[in-house]
Amino acid sequence: MSTPRRRNADVSVHSRKELLERVYETLFEQIGPRHWWPGETPFEVMVGAILTQNTAWANVEKAIRNLKAAGLLDPLGLYRAEQSRVAELIRPSGYYNQKAAKLKRFVKFFVEEYGADLEKMKAEPLDVLRRKLLQINGIGPETADSILLYALDKPVFVVDAYTRRIFSRHGWVEPTIGYEELREFFESALPKDVKLFNEYHALLVYVGHHFCKRKPQCEACPLQPFLPQEGARP
Repeated sequence: MSTPRRRNADVSVHSRKELLERVYETLFEQIGPRHWWPGETPFEVMVGAILTQNTAWANVEKAIRNLKAAGLLDPLGLYRAEQSRVAELIRPSGYYNQKAAKLKRFVKFFVEEYGADLEKMKAEPLDVLRRKLLQINGIGPETADSILLYALDKPVFVVDAYTRRIFSRHGWVEPTIGYEELREFFESALPKDVKLFNEYHALLVYVGHHFCKRKPQCEACPLQPFLPQEGARP
């Protein structure tokens, strides 16, 4: 792999495809595979995608353990459970009343639309299924795309705050770029590959968590050579 040059932040000099490939190669070589997303079953991944909104993953794990212990980490079990009971079990995840309502709405959709049949859900065309998920109150683009990619093996790129922060600080996108535009930034240039999208997002999460924090730690970051000469944007 060629060594990245200091002016790589100018996307017009290099094609978007080339830029994204070089970023990915650099991260994969220096960090290695991340084996993301945590979850023993696709349904557990779906639940985790909803519970992880506005909280740390450690809190989600506690909530999921509670659901498992109660025998409710199951579509039909959650479908039949009282919302108040679900809320109490997922209390560690924060915003538990709102998240219990979101879980109940999602599970209602899963059970009534697909009979809680994962394969039937996966057979739905990506654009149709994504549109349906986004119509569920409380399911936003990042949550929907996490469910699609990590639970259903659909080739959709998941965008999060880390992605926006990393790419805007390097000058590749504007800080105000919208979710759909940033998702298109990746999907229009990369192969529609589930494994690639999974690994790429996981690597960006790692960089955001360890280096590209609110106060960036650029010197130790694998992407430091890609910064423009004037350094990282705020």
